[in-house]
Amino acid sequence: MTSVMIFLPVAGAILLLFVPREKTDFVKYFALGVSSAVFFFSMWFFLNFNPYYPFPQFVERARWIGFGLNYHVGMDGISLVLVVLTALLSPLALASSFRYIKEREKEFYIMILLLETGMLGVFVAQNLFLFYIFWEAMLIPMYFLIGMWGGERRLYATVKFVLYTMVGSLLMLVGIFYLWKHSPHHSLYFYQLYSLSIPWGSQILLFLAFALAFAIKVPLFPFHTWLPDAHTEAPTAGSVLLAGVLLKMGGYGFLRLAMPLFPQAFKFFLPYLLALAVISIIYGAAMAFVQEDAKRLVAYSSVSHLGVVMLGIFLLSLRSYMGGIYQMLNHGLSTGALFLLIGMLYERTHTRDMKKLGGLARPLPVLAAFLMITVFSSIGLPGLNGFVGEFLVFLGSFEVNKTAAALAALGVILSAVYLLRMYQRVMQGRVKNEVFLKLPDMNLREVLIMVPLVILFLWMGLSPNFFLKKFEKSARLMMEITQQKYKTLYLFENGGER
Repeated sequence: MTSVMIFLPVAGAILLLFVPREKTDFVKYFALGVSSAVFFFSMWFFLNFNPYYPFPQFVERARWIGFGLNYHVGMDGISLVLVVLTALLSPLALASSFRYIKEREKEFYIMILLLETGMLGVFVAQNLFLFYIFWEAMLIPMYFLIGMWGGERRLYATVKFVLYTMVGSLLMLVGIFYLWKHSPHHSLYFYQLYSLSIPWGSQILLFLAFALAFAIKVPLFPFHTWLPDAHTEAPTAGSVLLAGVLLKMGGYGFLRLAMPLFPQAFKFFLPYLLALAVISIIYGAAMAFVQEDAKRLVAYSSVSHLGVVMLGIFLLSLRSYMGGIYQMLNHGLSTGALFLLIGMLYERTHTRDMKKLGGLARPLPVLAAFLMITVFSSIGLPGLNGFVGEFLVFLGSFEVNKTAAALAALGVILSAVYLLRMYQRVMQGRVKNEVFLKLPDMNLREVLIMVPLVILFLWMGLSPNFFLKKFEKSARLMMEITQQKYKTLYLFENGGER
């Protein structure tokens, strides 16, 4: 079942190759149907997952290349919630593109499906080499999505995105070869690698190699400079998946690999990592405040919000750690919704310059209402999803490092300022272009895209335990492994690759 879910989008993409190019409606709805099927698979896993068992479930293994380079997939609680996030945002991103993409439509939907497989594979891989394959595979469709369907500076943004990602990935590959050579039986099974005893000097170098790859993907300051360009130039669907899912892979890589594999090195670098997280929070918020392009503003807000995520994960308080994971989900939903709504605005006004916008709540009352709810979600209004994640992060952070928590709180306050200011400039005041008074409001398709997200904003804000309990045991286990409180050899004896 796990493998079927992973590779169903690839199978759909291959079938689309044989569909005539002029059958655009069939291509759109077929791609949407395939991606929706993946979502229903993910919901089956979510409903049948045992939250009291912290190790991977729904495990599938097969001999692949050999020499420890095997096919091994499964989901623990952390993987599960990120898989569901990916499976939800993918069909919504596809549906948002039905009117936006007008050239090479078949190729576009094929690339989205291929990207979905890459993203799912990263979260379910239990073998480090397989993780790397999926990590690199998702780079190819994203390259084409930005490079072929992006804005005027798409080539610059694409090359910058690829170069940043490749530099980090190649260093991580060197680290993978080292671990493969020094692990028993050349196993690259995650829980087997956790039990390795790595010399101090090697651990420092390996941690730097892995941490750089993941810091670029998060992105943490100062490795963030590719993100605003990539977001600004990407098509709406690309921005939704980039912010909603791809950025989470950096945080996931830290908590799944860099921190538990090299715990002594992580402890040594912790003060610097905390500093980078806090700088990311404040710098991202400050840069978002001065933006005139609404899409670029949301891009910089991602730098700030992901800084909160990483602060929670780095501090290794159970509350902050779980808050960081929960905030990954919240950011994926809220920021994905912001990019969807800004894309809808751009389709109507053909501008994202806030100086040229204003008063749009008058012709677009439904869109204005959805944007207001999404802004409230993103700034963490009590009763909505963002509040729970931020509250847990700061509650745990104040227990461990009051200085870092206090500085980070400044960025959270600024997020309310720049997002509410954006809403005021775009939706309130006078209409600056009389043509905008005749703009059509959201249609049924666009409303149906936003409704599930708003339901989740409320559900995750009012009943967070329904989601938190799914990954609590797995989060506690990963923390204990990172803190070296768990005898990880037991994990290998009970299900590792042999």
